[in-house]
Amino acid sequence: MTAPQFSDLNPSVRVLLGPGPSMAAPRVLRVMSTPPVGHLDPGLLKIYAEEQELLRYIFQTRNEWTFALSGTGTSGMEAALANLIEPGDAILVAIHGYFGERLAVIAERLGAVVDRIERPLGEIFSVEEIEAALKRKPYKIFAIVHAETSTGAEQLHIQEIAAAAHKHGALVVLDTVTSLGSIPVKVDEWDIDIAYSASQKSLSAPSGLAPITVSPRAREAIAKRKTPVSSFYLDLGLYAKYWGDPHGYHHTASASLHYALREALRIAAEEGLEARFARHRANAEILWAGLEEIGAPPFIPSAYRLPPLTTARVPEGVSPHDVRARLLNEYNIEIAAGFGALKDEVWRIGLMGYSSRKENITLLLAALRELI
Repeated sequence: MTAPQFSDLNPSVRVLLGPGPSMAAPRVLRVMSTPPVGHLDPGLLKIYAEEQELLRYIFQTRNEWTFALSGTGTSGMEAALANLIEPGDAILVAIHGYFGERLAVIAERLGAVVDRIERPLGEIFSVEEIEAALKRKPYKIFAIVHAETSTGAEQLHIQEIAAAAHKHGALVVLDTVTSLGSIPVKVDEWDIDIAYSASQKSLSAPSGLAPITVSPRAREAIAKRKTPVSSFYLDLGLYAKYWGDPHGYHHTASASLHYALREALRIAAEEGLEARFARHRANAEILWAGLEEIGAPPFIPSAYRLPPLTTARVPEGVSPHDVRARLLNEYNIEIAAGFGALKDEVWRIGLMGYSSRKENITLLLAALRELI
């Protein structure tokens, strides 16, 4: 058989303004060229320890079990549920978009008895309606998405919602895949039991790692399981030993991805959380004003609109997918379509992490003026 022949790798350089991945900072790209080491190398174990300290800062927690799983954000979602759920457990999922539904589907696959409460796309829940649902029967787990990437809505009042769930005996799982690193996520203050995220969105590292943090309350629930965790790969107890001292083998993690995440977290710490949140908010407001001017106003009301992810209404008579294709092919700008019922109604525009810069907003708005 003749060996296949291909040219040198030379992908287009894109301005990534979709729902993820975001653009990686030059410092992050540079550290990825560092030669990898073995998964038991003392230098890598030191990097793990530093990464944990940085993750505790970004999650605003003192949880001992705070580390990054080898996998995308969905692995964090599945790990959070798989470690808490045993067959027959009752779980309540609050769904206000695509990723809330994914929580419910994963929980069902794990054998949970899942009840859903739902809001129309673009809306969020009140504390009162969540508490009313929690009163229906005893739930082991309550799960909700903080920043719904499919709609651009931020679920408010997380602290009050978590307090209501705990009052009724439920553990709280919070999806922070899009929110971590761009808007406040206060795991300890809000009393969250498990929160998970992803490396490639507001943290601006490459895809492939899923930060997660686990409260002492959730650790106790995991320890009291009557059955083993259904996933060996996502067993958080085994992960904790892998990240612990002494280091216990679990899998061969990518040193390069951990180099990148550590550097991205270091950048976030150098900027400072409050300054970082303020930057995301200020840049989002510039984008929102510009979208109003060109007739593509934000879909979500300003009261709970996400700074890192904006859904913009497609102007009447404009083909949303043709515009997206031309943005990509003529301007090297990536944005995304909506999900489900919003597929032809909105564009999803991400200003996450390193992508959240004024020059990107100016470029995008200028291109949209040309195309619509």
